[in-house]
Amino acid sequence: AAAIGSRTVSVSIDSLTPTTPTKSDTLTVSGTVTNDGKSTVSGGRVALRVGPQISGRSAIDDVAKRTGFSFGADGAEVDGKYTKKIEKLPAGISRDFSIKIPVKDLNLGSDGIYQLGVALTGHSSTQAEQVLGIQRTLLPWQPSAVDGKKTKLTVMWPLISTTHLTARTASDPQQTPVFRNDDLAAEIAPGGRLQQLVALGKNLPVTWVIDPDLLASVEAMTKNYSVEQPDGTTAPGKSQAVAKQWLHDLQDAIPGDQVMALPFADPDLASLAHRGKDVTGSLSHLQAATELAATTVDTIIGVKPRTDFAWPVDGAIDSSIVDVATSAGARNVITRSDSLRDSDLPYAPTAARKIGSGNTAIVSDARLSTAFQGDMAKAGNSTLAVQQFLAQTLMVTMQEPQNQRSVVVAPQRTPTASQAQAMAAALGALSDNRWTQPVDLGDAAKAKPDPDANQRIPGGGSYSGSLRKQELPNSAFQDIKKTQSTLDGFKVILTAKDRVVTPFGNAIMREMSTSWRGDHRAAENFRDSSEQYLNNLRGQVHLIQKSDATLSGRSATVPVTVKNGLLQGIDGLRLVLTSQQPNRLDVGDPKPIAVEGGHSQSVKFETRANANGPVKVTAQLLTEDGEPYGGPMYFTVQVTSITPMVLLVIAVGVLLLVLAGLRIYLKRKKRGAARDTADGDQHDGGEDNGADSDDPEQPGDPAPDTGSQSTDPSGSGEKVDR
Repeated sequence: AAAIGSRTVSVSIDSLTPTTPTKSDTLTVSGTVTNDGKSTVSGGRVALRVGPQISGRSAIDDVAKRTGFSFGADGAEVDGKYTKKIEKLPAGISRDFSIKIPVKDLNLGSDGIYQLGVALTGHSSTQAEQVLGIQRTLLPWQPSAVDGKKTKLTVMWPLISTTHLTARTASDPQQTPVFRNDDLAAEIAPGGRLQQLVALGKNLPVTWVIDPDLLASVEAMTKNYSVEQPDGTTAPGKSQAVAKQWLHDLQDAIPGDQVMALPFADPDLASLAHRGKDVTGSLSHLQAATELAATTVDTIIGVKPRTDFAWPVDGAIDSSIVDVATSAGARNVITRSDSLRDSDLPYAPTAARKIGSGNTAIVSDARLSTAFQGDMAKAGNSTLAVQQFLAQTLMVTMQEPQNQRSVVVAPQRTPTASQAQAMAAALGALSDNRWTQPVDLGDAAKAKPDPDANQRIPGGGSYSGSLRKQELPNSAFQDIKKTQSTLDGFKVILTAKDRVVTPFGNAIMREMSTSWRGDHRAAENFRDSSEQYLNNLRGQVHLIQKSDATLSGRSATVPVTVKNGLLQGIDGLRLVLTSQQPNRLDVGDPKPIAVEGGHSQSVKFETRANANGPVKVTAQLLTEDGEPYGGPMYFTVQVTSITPMVLLVIAVGVLLLVLAGLRIYLKRKKRGAARDTADGDQHDGGEDNGADSDDPEQPGDPAPDTGSQSTDPSGSGEKVDR
């Protein structure tokens, strides 16, 4: 829109103190005016204008939306002695202003919320004097004690970050962790987002909402750690002192406050409900993340947290999200009033609602929860947000002054430093015995529900389409399932399982984190890198490729080598050789495998050959339950159990036997002929008294063979080379 009329000059209210004034206070309003027009503004003055008392929460919303000036809605100028004169304001130039006025001179009426405008009036070009620019804010006015009951106010104070730690660790005994980047160091350093949240929260009545993964990541930074570089290498991290200081400050800030721990890594409940629950094993990770949460928080900062609260993204719920959230033990689901609506009630009801099965919905106030989501680094935005927040809380109290209610504020998950500062400013203004009373989240969950409040969980069709687009896809949960399956098949052979199960189990939980919303590519890269690194580790245990072997005898020892490149030992594997022609080559029984870290083991198989020729052999590692570990390894065994030399010896031996037999036969035949002649002569001259004593040969069976042929001509065989 063109910078004309009441939009010629933009007005910014950068400071308003005190934010909730009393009768005896002096109000100070400071800011800047900027000429957005094309001509110089002359005879200008900046003055306050008090509008009528505002009725209703929607009317508070309308104040921020109105742009043009309206005398009826914006009111008359306050006493002229409280104005700031600006004689000349050239085009494009800004001027600062500061106005101080006793609150009594504002002539405010009864308790309530008033619109306070800051307007610049003057001449532009040849036009007559008019309001050339105005900015409105809200002034909560409750100078005396609350006429009724205070509103119980619960403020969730989130310590949540994105995913920083990878599954990767250095190959040293300490398993030095590797971070995706060094962004966490900037967040916890002085002035950083998380450092500010801790410093500000220390002096506020809040319930701390902590992702245990953040604590685990910072705790890892207190020791040696590495950071991935753009070229894939790693560099030593240098923020140990900052990490130690942040944990110390947190431990110092939370005593006396309630701590709520999210499931480890803040899993995306909506993504699980809409995309993941039908993938086998997905919900088991939510259960594991919930169990790990309490242990992590207690171990690192010495606090036993509540783990029975679930917090879906933006408090948006449907029946499936509630089912998933409560499946892991949460009995309180934090939602928001723009998801579970109370459209028929003229007031804000108590946050707690009974939703069946012993579960409670904690309905945070949407207006209060989203009050600080803008760019709070601009002083004008921050000041307006603080005043709007305070005005809304007072209006809630005034709606039903005799009906005390419990209201919950669930802000954005990862407030910036400036957003945290604005929230702290608003809460600080309420802490001086005003119209609210701070309570922790546990008390809010136990508050008596309003009988007229909505307790019906919305159906799936009501879930925000824009939020649904940010969810992890079904393929993400398929990837997670694959990684878990790989891990399950790997850990069974390890002698120090925790060195692998812990970092990869945590990485799998991080793969489900809410922090991946809107950044699908980074989420996919994280999953891929985890799976690749796990496969690389798994591949450190493998068979060394064997060259083809030759057996020169009927039996021989065939060695196969298993290498363990891990730092830890492995056990629980069997090595199996399979002959594709078992009738030709028998390769023996499977062998158990146990190899120390960084070593290799040569396993010897006693083989036996039954016939000549090549035989293909497969070597495969198997787990104890018979599942293949790694791929098969193939090699060929050339069987030569009966060599040509042996055949020649046997042939010569057979020939000699045949010749010996022929000689015996001929001798016997000759002896028989001679005996026949002698018998004829004796028949003529007398009785033969016996055998010829001169012939030592006696009739009978021929001499036995020289010996049976050995069935193992080469003995035990030679050991083949690998």
